Amino acid sequence: MTRPRSSLVSVSDTPWYHVVSRCVRRAFLCGSDAHSGQSFEHRRGWIVERVKQLSGVFAIDVAAYAVMSNHYHLVLRIDAERARSWSRDEVLRRWTQLFDGPLAVQRLLAGKGDELDAATHLAIDEWAQKVRARLCDLSWFMRVLNETIARKANAEDDVTGRFWEGRFKSQALLDEQAILTAMVYVDLNPIRAQMAQTPEDSEHTSVAERINQLKPAAQRQRRKSPAPTRINTAAPQSVSAVATPIVALKCETYLAKLSQQPLMPFDATARLRAAIPFAFDDYLDLVDSTGRCIRPDKRGAIAGRTPKLLNRLNIDPEHFIDCATNLMKQFGSAVGAPAKLTELCAARQVKYLRGAGVAKRAFEGRAA
Repeated sequence: MTRPRSSLVSVSDTPWYHVVSRCVRRAFLCGSDAHSGQSFEHRRGWIVERVKQLSGVFAIDVAAYAVMSNHYHLVLRIDAERARSWSRDEVLRRWTQLFDGPLAVQRLLAGKGDELDAATHLAIDEWAQKVRARLCDLSWFMRVLNETIARKANAEDDVTGRFWEGRFKSQALLDEQAILTAMVYVDLNPIRAQMAQTPEDSEHTSVAERINQLKPAAQRQRRKSPAPTRINTAAPQSVSAVATPIVALKCETYLAKLSQQPLMPFDATARLRAAIPFAFDDYLDLVDSTGRCIRPDKRGAIAGRTPKLLNRLNIDPEHFIDCATNLMKQFGSAVGAPAKLTELCAARQVKYLRGAGVAKRAFEGRAA
């Protein structure tokens, strides 16, 4: 049996996650609501744009996404090392793109740091360390993402109250096999839901965006402008003390100006530090093959040949199809090869993690 090469993924330094967040209302997050007849299709663009904007602020990269009718999926990579490399002022600049920050911080960033005494500078240093940790924290990323989308949706619907089901769900991706499975699962969500026939036609997915970028500029699909939304244009409120916790997000007028970070690149050579460890053409081949197989008339086997990525990672094709179709059901809080799940069990001091049997069948390959 051919063993896979050593994983390029360090769980402790650059953790990866598959994240899902669902809408609580009967009215859809996106798409058309059959009950009211109203279309919310433009909200798909809200999700994609805000995810990319926040990726440019946080030390978090986006590998894959899919925006569905009442929920969305993300595959994210958290880069704590990148956050540690930022200077204090860079950390403060990034955070204050989202939150006002204490008055002393605002004065410092306005070039008035000389007016502050030593004790205030020390307090700012301590506050910046807390903020630095938040900028590589999945919970803070998701909090900002969901809160801002909820505010826009509530303003558009002229209602108040909860928009999201509750806390997002996440699965830690422990190795290359897990990352590959989660990305394919996410990119094929619209096909599984019969919302699209091919990956390139799957609107508001990362795979469709990547394919679109391969086309000549004249042939690229143009995004529709989102519908206008009533937004809060009130001026931000300042605070007077560094120690005061700042949790009020800036209004949409400010957030809409954030620049968008591109998706993570693919790099099978491992030369790029922050990259998806596969070749893009191999990934497209796998998505296309798996997408054909999970159709009701063809589910169960990859016809013809096995895509190169499955061979390289020693993944069983038939069980991979099952994982890429039922990832959330078959695995619990983590996805990975059996050895990685065992390591995580030891780290968490638990006896068992859901998905161990599935991982053994799918990620340990087949006997020669």
